[in-house]
Amino acid sequence: MTTARKFKITILNLSIIVLLFSISVIHFNKSPQNQTLTLKSSPPSKEQQPVASRRNYIVRFNEYKKSEHHKEYLEQNTKGKSNCTSSWDWINRNNPASRFPTDFGVVSIDDAEADSLITEFESLGMVKDVTVDSSYQLRNLLGRNEKEHERIGSFFDGKKRPGKIFTSMSFGECEENQTIEWRRELLSHKSQVTSLFGADALWSKGYTGAKVKMAIFDTGIRSDHPHFRNIKERTNWTDEDTLNDNLGHGTFVAGVIAGEDAECLGFAPDTEIYAFRVFTDAQVSYTSWFLDAFNYAIASNMDVLNLSIGGPDYLDLPFVEKVLELTASNIIMVSAIGNDGPLYGTLNNPADQSDVIGVGGIDYNDHIASFSSRGMSTWEIPHGYGRVKPDVVAYGREIMGSKISTGCKTLSGTSVASPVVAGVVCLLVSVIPESDRKQLLNPASMKQALVEGAAKLSGPNMYEQGAGRVDLLESYEILKSYKPRASIFPSVLDYTDCPYAWPFCQQPLYADAMPVLFNTTILNGMGVIGYVESQPVWHPSNEESNLLSIHFTYSDIIWPWTGFLALHMQIKEEGSQFSGEIEGNVTVKIYSPPGLGENSFRYSTCVLRLKLKVIPTPPRSVRVLWDQFHSIKYPPGYIPRDSLDVRNDVLDWHGDHLHTNFHIMFNMLRDAGYYIDTLGSPLTCFDARHYGTLLLVDLEDEYFEEEIQKLRDDVVNTGLSLVVFGDWYNVDTMVKMRFFDDNTRSWWTPVTGGANIPALNDLLAPFSIAFGDRILNGDFNLNDELIKYASGTNIVRFPSGGYVHSFPFYDSSESGATHSFLAGGKDNADSAILGLLEIGESRIAVYGDSNCLDSSHMVTNCYWLLRKILDFTGKNVKDPVLFSNSVKLKTPLHQDNDQLPTRRTDLNFSAYSAVLGKELICRSDSRFDVWGTKGYGLQVRGRNRRLPGYKAIDLGMGLNSSDISISKGPKVVDKSKEISSGKFLGLLYRDDLDAPVVFPSHWLVLAAVAVLGFLLLIHFLRIRQKRRRRRKGSNSSSRFTNL
Repeated sequence: MTTARKFKITILNLSIIVLLFSISVIHFNKSPQNQTLTLKSSPPSKEQQPVASRRNYIVRFNEYKKSEHHKEYLEQNTKGKSNCTSSWDWINRNNPASRFPTDFGVVSIDDAEADSLITEFESLGMVKDVTVDSSYQLRNLLGRNEKEHERIGSFFDGKKRPGKIFTSMSFGECEENQTIEWRRELLSHKSQVTSLFGADALWSKGYTGAKVKMAIFDTGIRSDHPHFRNIKERTNWTDEDTLNDNLGHGTFVAGVIAGEDAECLGFAPDTEIYAFRVFTDAQVSYTSWFLDAFNYAIASNMDVLNLSIGGPDYLDLPFVEKVLELTASNIIMVSAIGNDGPLYGTLNNPADQSDVIGVGGIDYNDHIASFSSRGMSTWEIPHGYGRVKPDVVAYGREIMGSKISTGCKTLSGTSVASPVVAGVVCLLVSVIPESDRKQLLNPASMKQALVEGAAKLSGPNMYEQGAGRVDLLESYEILKSYKPRASIFPSVLDYTDCPYAWPFCQQPLYADAMPVLFNTTILNGMGVIGYVESQPVWHPSNEESNLLSIHFTYSDIIWPWTGFLALHMQIKEEGSQFSGEIEGNVTVKIYSPPGLGENSFRYSTCVLRLKLKVIPTPPRSVRVLWDQFHSIKYPPGYIPRDSLDVRNDVLDWHGDHLHTNFHIMFNMLRDAGYYIDTLGSPLTCFDARHYGTLLLVDLEDEYFEEEIQKLRDDVVNTGLSLVVFGDWYNVDTMVKMRFFDDNTRSWWTPVTGGANIPALNDLLAPFSIAFGDRILNGDFNLNDELIKYASGTNIVRFPSGGYVHSFPFYDSSESGATHSFLAGGKDNADSAILGLLEIGESRIAVYGDSNCLDSSHMVTNCYWLLRKILDFTGKNVKDPVLFSNSVKLKTPLHQDNDQLPTRRTDLNFSAYSAVLGKELICRSDSRFDVWGTKGYGLQVRGRNRRLPGYKAIDLGMGLNSSDISISKGPKVVDKSKEISSGKFLGLLYRDDLDAPVVFPSHWLVLAAVAVLGFLLLIHFLRIRQKRRRRRKGSNSSSRFTNL
């Protein structure tokens, strides 16, 4: 082969290599996170794919009418409009409720026409709203000895099972030695839970539950079961053609309430049982089935209803509002609080509703069962504070009940504790003469008898045990002499009663703090509707008690039977040096319309007793402010878990509050001498001069521009320090996490990551700090402490002079997995995860993972690290390991703006946000002096001078860059001089940029390389074409010569 020939091949190969390299670099280069989630990937699998192009919707009407009337109304008012009648069908519901008027209908609507039809339906005068017909998934109803039934959950291995998202209704499992101990304890009581409550004392008086109509919403019951003497009616509300119980759960629940077998006696054997079969053999139920069954229970005048189900979605309005209507109809509902313990903030709906008796579980040693869900309620967060739940607790471990056909067995769970209380209620109802029952007994009066008669347990706090263990005989004594009245639950807040009064007894009151909120429930036994006559009144018991200032928020209308009274407590400024106790009473007067045969309104004065501890205002250095305002939880949005290793509980629904899933951290900080206030309003609503550190942990919401401005001003001018614990955020991973929900027939995609990193980066931008979009997992050792990094993010920007700790991790994000594959399974460089920085008198610390502070699914805690960080930010105490010279940055850590995580645009985030599209306002959790305002004045005077290494931003006050100590960053460039000096956009002049640029990642460089490769190829092809022409011409002349 000639030299020229080899040269040609070399040029060709070089051109092709350059071109392919350019294309591959552009393709595999990590581009900015696309804000729009395109669903053009492969179609859903068989597990995910909808079986039809229609879904069922519940259409609620403003009036009760026959089903046929509602159907005709929709047909007449939509017929002829875009041929709508062919796009939807009315679904006939053939069940016992069809004989009665109804307030809803179920329609099947084509997906393509759903939006327009729903809008059209909701515009009609008689239509209240239109919602998807969700389904409920009953999970692991049977005990551990029922091996034939698998544990069923809403999520398994990260995948969504059929059915509505529903928390664990399993019967709590226990260790074998504990089981043996409890069974021995049970045998010593003749194997009867009824004897532990003294039920035989009421039986001997002739009270056995006679003429009490008990509705059991469950899996049904067999008509010929030998354990029951009074099965009045069985109804089926499912799509299966059977009335029998093929699972055993409904039978067991009925046995605990009304069984008469000598081995497993129920509480009220003469109770009339009405078995509502609302769950299929596959343990699935739909909202519409419940609505029909509830309506039938109302029409049938049930007295008591037991519901051993629950879930986190307290915004399932058709279901929740029907429960309200049911209790308003004077049906006493008892429901299990949930089996999601020992986690806090895990109350299940409907047991978390104030009109429902929510029941938790205990063992025979009067210890809260590990499986029993804990309070507080999370409806009220972030602006308010949760209510005390459960209401009461009852034995729920190893309870005896009826088997599916005959015989007895033991099961555990709050699903067992609930029928225990339901049986107690049936027995108590039978105590009242039948002619007086509806006048005296109602959901409020029964709850009053239960909570006032309950025995408070030593050890558990109020959000674990409520009022305490049910005491049948004490409640009986209360009901014997009961007169309709109103009361407050809890009726006492005593800071000296620890641990029952936790978390209030954990931290005394002091001046200049955020208001301490205490949310109580008003129980109005006088009537289904009631009103607060006048503003509640604080009655101090002595002169010192006048130092307490209380503002009140309360229900305008107390309905049905219950309302709320919230106390916002603040110590006045003149009490800043006071130390001691404050005592007194809060009174509020309630009135209701006259009762049957009465002419005048009913009045009752409720009393709440307070005994509070007060200390002098702590020094600023140990005061921490917790940001609750920017936290978003499920419901209503799909907020994913912080740790992606958690595959069977993918929703973030525990409240993210200091007193729910961060309660262990709260206790640790208090034990370490720190005082923590909670802010449920924007960052403009606190006075930074009172706090040493602002603590931001696992936040998902956006920030008002005024918040960003004020925070920078607070840090730079006021000496406020900042601590941020972030979490993962990766749009590609969010796409992968989406699932098809067969209930709503729609795709569910996370509305954000574990934290809203783009929003946090905006907040941190003035300080040249930013998080990235990696999802890092692994263990690392710091200060001889082993820490698990669980789905945390990385730090990609940090100023020079700061201290940054980096470690090797596995990147499980979609882009990270590709990089790891190309690199042979390993990352080439350590990832920065912890940064510490001094800015004048202020300090900033950022860490990329909050899972080590969250008790929900924690692997290892990092409380020690938080303490050392707060010692640094609050007291300027520097740990030698954290501030080693080996981790001090000599040059800034930087990543381009176009490489930072960005927001999605395919999502209406304002539907979940308290910021986007909302007004900035300080609410009732703020200091009294800024209620209803935008907060503390910003005094905007224009644009401030840029600090070295910082972007310019409009603040309230002009800043002097010499007042703070910041390592000098890249110098500022005058772009006009840049162009005039012949520099092209500063591309090749790193020193002239506002921030350093990673040269190989810049899109212009990649484009230039691609163009160069393409030009080389074109050039080579042109040279080759010319040489062919010359060769062709040469050959022609030779032929002519030969001729």
